[in-house]
Parts: sequence; structure tokens; C-alpha cells
Amino acid sequence: MANLSLAERLAVCSWSLHPKDPADLIAQLGQLGMDKIQLALDPLASGGAWADAGDELAAAGIETVSGMFATAGEDYSTLEAIRNTGGIVPDATWDENWRTIQQCAEVAVKLKQTLVSFHAGFLPEDPADASYETLIARLAQIADLFGARGIDLAFETGQEDATTLKHFLDRLAKPNVGVNFDPANMLLYGKGDPVAAVKVLMPYVSQVHIKDATAAKTPGEWGAEVPVGTGEVDWPAFFAALSAGGFGGYMAIEREAGEQRIADITQAKNFVLETIGKVN
Repeated sequence: MANLSLAERLAVCSWSLHPKDPADLIAQLGQLGMDKIQLALDPLASGGAWADAGDELAAAGIETVSGMFATAGEDYSTLEAIRNTGGIVPDATWDENWRTIQQCAEVAVKLKQTLVSFHAGFLPEDPADASYETLIARLAQIADLFGARGIDLAFETGQEDATTLKHFLDRLAKPNVGVNFDPANMLLYGKGDPVAAVKVLMPYVSQVHIKDATAAKTPGEWGAEVPVGTGEVDWPAFFAALSAGGFGGYMAIEREAGEQRIADITQAKNFVLETIGKVN
């Protein structure tokens, strides 16, 4: 991967396409003209139509560059709701999440994955917070589970500002833990400028999501996800920061809003390739 250009490291998030089965995913990737994905692991862990997805994707020439697992009980209806329900923070869903995470770890091993991302949840800003050490312990447990299998973990960005996340990662001190940097999430959650944030977190950035957004006009409310190139992410400056920081990971296009996923992801791909050309 070190010898691949940024353009050659462009992938798409499987869940953005809402595929009903591996064949559907492969067909949509064909429409996009893309052969690299970040793959949602939960459907594979559940079996059914996705039980042999790894073999089916490989046979179709699709490269799974990383995995992702979700957590139970998340409510994204408001910022306050996701703060209370997100990631592995809630005690009420921890046991269920731990069971699922162990299943997803085995799926990642079967797929020969080296990187898996997830939303850890809102990390406390104050180390004296009562939940801080509990969350450190849970994340260390997850990191060790994947680390023992030769797999790196990446926290999704956005729920906290870059400095808070960096301090948490420094305190966690697990060599296989980094971040999946999503510039849009910084805007959606109102947690600062994406370009400034990626510079702070660069030592930990192992993968990037390509997603765009506009910031909320009212503090405490959601920003709005928009097609890539139409929002407030300064993409030339963002790619320049990645290049200056020596970023060598994959970039996965993620689209979680709108009803024209193929069109929006195609637009994102074309925009990124054109913008990278200007930056380089």
C-alpha cells in the first residue's frame, strides 16, 4: 500500500449502498467502477445470505481494505440521544456489544483483515469523569482482542474535539489503536475545523472517510450531510494535510444520507480524483 497513490487507495463503505446480499453489493460496485470496500462485518457475523461474502467478494475481484462493526441500541435522532446511547459507553448494552464484537473479530480474522473501525461513543473530556476509567478498560479489552489477532482498531472521529480524542488515545496507549478520520463528522457534531483536527490527530490516522457536511447553525443540533464537494470541508487543504502528514492509509467514501447513493458516490469519486490531481 505504501507505493499506492491516493487515487489508488480510494474505496467505498459497503453500508452506504444498502446491499441486500453480496451479489447486490458486487453489482453496485460494478456500476461505480470501484473494486475496494470497507465492509460491514455484522451481517457476516449473523450468517444467512452473507455467510460466504468473503469468498464471493474475492472471486469477483473485490478487495476488502478494512472492516467495520456497529454497536447495539444507538439512537441518532438527536445529539443528546446519541450521546446517551452511542458506542460502548452505555452499561446497558455493554454485554451484548462485547458478544457481538467477539463475533466480528472472528469474521475479520477469516477475511484476513488488518484494520477494523467502530464508533466508541462520546469520550469524556475530563479524566476525572466517573466513566473515564470504565471506558478505558473496555476499549483496552477490545484492543487486546483484536491485537491478539494481528488487527488494528480505528475509532471514528466526531463525537469529541481532536484534542480530547488525542489525549484519550495517549492515555489508552494501545499500539494497535488509531482513528478513522471523518472530516464531515467534525462538522456534523460541531467539534471543530476538520483540517485543523486532522493535523492534531495525524499520528493516529490509519484510515479516512470521504464525506461532506455543513455545520449546524444552532449549537446542540445536528449539522447536515451533503454530497462531497458541496459542503464545508476544505478538500484541497484536507488532502494537502494528509500528504504533508505522510498519510498512507485507504480513503473510503461514505454516504449516509440521500436516496441517490450510486450518483452521490460517483460524484464523490470523481470530485476526489479531480481534487487530488490539483493538490498533487
